Amino acid sequence: MAGIYIHIPFCKKRCIYCDFYSTTQSAMKEIYMDALGEELKIRKDYIQGEKIKTIYLGGGTPTQISFDKLNTLFKIIYSEFIVVSEAEITIEANPDDLTLEYISSLRNLPFNRISIGIQTFQERILKIINRRHTARQAIKAYEDCRNAGFDNISIDLIYGLPGESLTDWKEDVEKAIALKPEHLSAYSLIYEEGTELWNLREKHAIEEADESLSLRMFNYLIDKMNAAGYEHYEISNFCQPGKYSKHNSSYWTGEKYLGCGPSAHSYNGKTRQWNVASLNKYMKGIKERTPIFELETLNEAMRYNDYIITRLRTSWGMNLDKLMEIFGRKFYDYCLKMARNHIEQGTLEIKDGIMKLTRKGIFISDGIMSDLLWVDD
Repeated sequence: MAGIYIHIPFCKKRCIYCDFYSTTQSAMKEIYMDALGEELKIRKDYIQGEKIKTIYLGGGTPTQISFDKLNTLFKIIYSEFIVVSEAEITIEANPDDLTLEYISSLRNLPFNRISIGIQTFQERILKIINRRHTARQAIKAYEDCRNAGFDNISIDLIYGLPGESLTDWKEDVEKAIALKPEHLSAYSLIYEEGTELWNLREKHAIEEADESLSLRMFNYLIDKMNAAGYEHYEISNFCQPGKYSKHNSSYWTGEKYLGCGPSAHSYNGKTRQWNVASLNKYMKGIKERTPIFELETLNEAMRYNDYIITRLRTSWGMNLDKLMEIFGRKFYDYCLKMARNHIEQGTLEIKDGIMKLTRKGIFISDGIMSDLLWVDD
């Protein structure tokens, strides 16, 4: 089984924190969607005939694309690939795009899951980070999607935003839980170089939240989500029982996926591939039937490192017998040796042959995983 990721890079305007590849060249939308269809045809063999169990449209802003163009895209997908009947098919959405008419059009497409980028319910902070929607629009969009029949809705929140207090964050979490989404993703704000957010901090126009505040926010989130019956199945992701994101989980369990569009990544177990992060260069490559991308062939150490980074992110953890089976005694012994200190400190644990982060370990997960990575001499 495999997944397909479709990158829709168009945005009406850029959020100040975003470092994903995006563009405001909205006049290119129509011909871009045609190019996506061509890329799907050109690159369909990358996943070696695997059946498709997840399709994910991310961005950018996929809800900037018309029904007709989305419909054509799905016709191509279903003609070129074998999509299983129970496939999870997700679209990311901006709240202000979700008019009743547009939601109705989505219901006439194969989408059975929608991910709404709310980020915060605080009006003043939405303005600071340059979001297009209001808190009221976000709640209405969610309710309209539910009323239209979507029974698998995810919402995104960000904590540590400029000017955000712990009280603000508590209110955001409580409002999110009150909506009863099947899934919630919550990310700590990252200041990526090259973004407007980075520039504003450099100019001292905004201040970054201190680490202790971010930790209190994350602790509060975990406690409240657990109390509400949500499973904390991945560092930044929570779900009602059984409602985890199948598409994102495929990244963490090493399944193959084909990524289409500028900057989109692909993985087939042997190589990683990523498309050029330029709309014009991407379109030129597809037109000439020579997609522009970089390719990395994975050696055993790289595959081991991928295994560590992806498996330890989840509550399912890393099966040590499987680690031995795939990578052999050398990597197995190395992993246990490098994990020993973290186990003694209570940040890693091994139960029934499964190694996983403890709650204490989640807060320093990057450092733990880094310690377990294979480093060539």
